[in-house]
Amino acid sequence: MALRGFGVDIGGSGIKGAVVNLDEGGLAGERYKVATPQPSTPEAVGKACAEVVAHFGWQGPIGCTFPAVVDHGVARSAANVDKSWIGTNIEDVVAAATGLEVTAVNDADAAGIAEANWGAARGVAGLVVLVTLGTGIGTALVYDGALVPNAELGHIELDGADYEQRASAAARERESLSWEKWARRLQRYFSALEAYLWPSLFVVGGGVSRRAEKFLPLLNLQTPIVPARFQNEAGITGAAYLASRLGPVPLGVTGRQP
Repeated sequence: MALRGFGVDIGGSGIKGAVVNLDEGGLAGERYKVATPQPSTPEAVGKACAEVVAHFGWQGPIGCTFPAVVDHGVARSAANVDKSWIGTNIEDVVAAATGLEVTAVNDADAAGIAEANWGAARGVAGLVVLVTLGTGIGTALVYDGALVPNAELGHIELDGADYEQRASAAARERESLSWEKWARRLQRYFSALEAYLWPSLFVVGGGVSRRAEKFLPLLNLQTPIVPARFQNEAGITGAAYLASRLGPVPLGVTGRQP
């Protein structure tokens, strides 16, 4: 029987979880999703996470992604969730609600771990930059399979603006942008990352990566750019892996291979 873990992905609009196949990566079955409470306070989000876990009857360690800088389990920012999370220990909140051991990790970092272990970044030498396009823009830096945590490059300032506000998938929907118009914004963003970092590979995740053929071919970059293997499930997969391998400890030295 395949080794299994459990991951919960907390986002600005939804909280989803699933059992994960830790031998091959990816979900071991259907995921379950609830709407992110509004306001998304720690107490409300903790209850929502407990509902997701209870749906599966899961007992054991869980990994939990969070859309913020996560330092020793503590949220240090809150771009798309309630500001009351800043300074709050995510692991303690979710553990109190579920009664289980919890490992909290930045959402893009979890996705980076999944893609490095089993997905589009597996075996790639040098620097891989994973970019998740969703409610905001998340980024993960993976160098020779090892994660450099908490890279907040979705918030770089370009043309006088936090570019997450212009180039996220939510911005495309909010402004009813065509794929072509949105791709021009993505071109500006990825060209800047390319000039700053000179990566070996870009990997694009988030729910919109399911439609990668609509926009990736419109980009003109020197760096190869590919969709994430796990698409919007990468965060759940990576979080479950970290929980099973590391337990509830601070993320800082990762890149451990299965």
